[in-house]
Amino acid sequence: MDIKVLGSGCSKCRSTVGIIERAARAAGVDVEIVKVEDPEEIRRSGVRATPAVMIDGKVVHSGGIPSHEKVQSWLKPGAIGFLDHPTRYLFFTGKGGVGKTTVAAAIALLASEQGRRTLICEAEPKGDLARAYECGPTPFSGRRVSDHLMAMSMDTEASLREYLRLVAKVPIIGHVGPVARAFDFVATAAPGIREILTVGKLCFEIRAGHYDLVVVDASSTGSVVGQLAAPTGINELIRVGVVRSQTDWILEILGDPVRTGAVLVTTPEEMPVNEAVDLAGRLASETPVHLACVVANRVLPELFGRSEEQVFNEITRPARLDLLARGIGASRELVEDVLAAARLAVTVRRDGVAHLERLRAEIAPDVPLLYVPYLFARSHGLCAVRQVARALSEELLT
Repeated sequence: MDIKVLGSGCSKCRSTVGIIERAARAAGVDVEIVKVEDPEEIRRSGVRATPAVMIDGKVVHSGGIPSHEKVQSWLKPGAIGFLDHPTRYLFFTGKGGVGKTTVAAAIALLASEQGRRTLICEAEPKGDLARAYECGPTPFSGRRVSDHLMAMSMDTEASLREYLRLVAKVPIIGHVGPVARAFDFVATAAPGIREILTVGKLCFEIRAGHYDLVVVDASSTGSVVGQLAAPTGINELIRVGVVRSQTDWILEILGDPVRTGAVLVTTPEEMPVNEAVDLAGRLASETPVHLACVVANRVLPELFGRSEEQVFNEITRPARLDLLARGIGASRELVEDVLAAARLAVTVRRDGVAHLERLRAEIAPDVPLLYVPYLFARSHGLCAVRQVARALSEELLT
């Protein structure tokens, strides 16, 4: 295991090296630790805060001395995966109908069950998150779903009130009133204001250290780019002042691949894959947020291999259908329907494989592609979320 500790060589960097060495000895793991102190090499690695740690070429930590427990988790076989990466701000997006909310809820649940303080936010309040967790309404103030999991729905007026109280130090009693009406006017004249209240609220939670992971059930592919690009647009309009200083640190968080990433959710179908590929390119060119992961949802299993397919083709011959029907005590029509459904499932699955192969070829090779199997059940709500979380957990451990 190749480990690099990036930093100026200060006492925090030396302490980081010492913690890794002690944890490795305790775990019986052979590690080679390289100290990287060259500022240019640190910059090229994408690290913005030191000391930072890279394992086998991946940044797993930045800013501050890691805990002994955190280092121990890095040294476990297969531990450096999607959730173990210290990305703390994840935007889930995808074409409507691909299961984006369910996947986001599953990741948040999985992280919370690992002991991480997790917040999940529904950017467009429609009640989908409450239905996913079967927990009742998820207000702006938040609802506790489990010991380590909070769920909330975005409310831009409430976010404005909180901003005025915490940052501008404006005492707010009751409704914002005239301030809200002025805000509506400004938001209409300067697109991006509403988006920055959404993004900024969650960046504040990260900056304040209230949560280890913030999951955003963000807008669909048609709107999410505008949401993530809003701070950059505001920065180009406003050069000085309090708002500029706020967008500066928001952009610092959004642009840090160690802390922030986008997760594209898709299905193995032509249109969702097309939109995912297009969005991956737009994220890179139009927003400061890097692509952390792609999740392919509702992937059908292979029913049988090539040799079994030969047997299948044989039993679908007319001469074999009557024999099969008599053998299982069913009508010929029922047997024909079942075999036709099986053939359709095989065709759909193989078409899906072709779409997923194109997806893998179009996105960067270092971006993980996770697969969630099709749930052959009429389960909804928390049951479906738990099933998806279990599937993702198995994917992340392989």
